[in-house]
Amino acid sequence: MVAAMAVNAGFAGRVYPPTPPYAVGREKIREFAEAVGAQDIVHSDQGQARARGYRDVIAPPTFAVLIAQKCDWQFIVDPEAGIDFSRLVHGEQRFVHHRPITAGDEIVGVLTVDSVKMVGGNAMVTTRSELSTIEGEAVCTATSTVVIRAGE
Repeated sequence: MVAAMAVNAGFAGRVYPPTPPYAVGREKIREFAEAVGAQDIVHSDQGQARARGYRDVIAPPTFAVLIAQKCDWQFIVDPEAGIDFSRLVHGEQRFVHHRPITAGDEIVGVLTVDSVKMVGGNAMVTTRSELSTIEGEAVCTATSTVVIRAGE
C-alpha cells in the first residue's frame, strides 16, 4: 500500500487565480431554493422580487456554496497540496453576504487558503472565497473548513 502524502502546510496564505465566471440563472436559483426548502417567493417570482426592490429573483443565502466549492476545488485538485479527496470531510461553512446573489449575476471567486493546521494527525484546512461580480462588486465571502483525515 502506498502511503498517503501529507497535506502541504506551506499552502497557508496561497491565493488562487479567479475562477471562470459563474452565470447565475433564474432556473438554477429556483431549483436550489426548492432543494433546500427555501419557500420565499423572491426565489422564484421575478415580479415579486422586483416588487420588493430586487432587480430579479434572488438566491437563498446558501446558494453561494455552489460557487465557493468551485473555488475550493482549485486547491483540492492541486497536486502539490497533497489532498486525498477520499479522506476529505466538510467541517464548516460560513457566509458573509454583501448583497443578495441575483439572477443575471456573473460571479467570479478568488480562493485564499487561510490556514492549514495539523490536529491529531488530521489536517484542518480553512479556505476563504471572495465572490464578486465580473464588474468587481463584492457579493459574498464564503469561509470553509475541511478535515483531511490521517491515513492508516
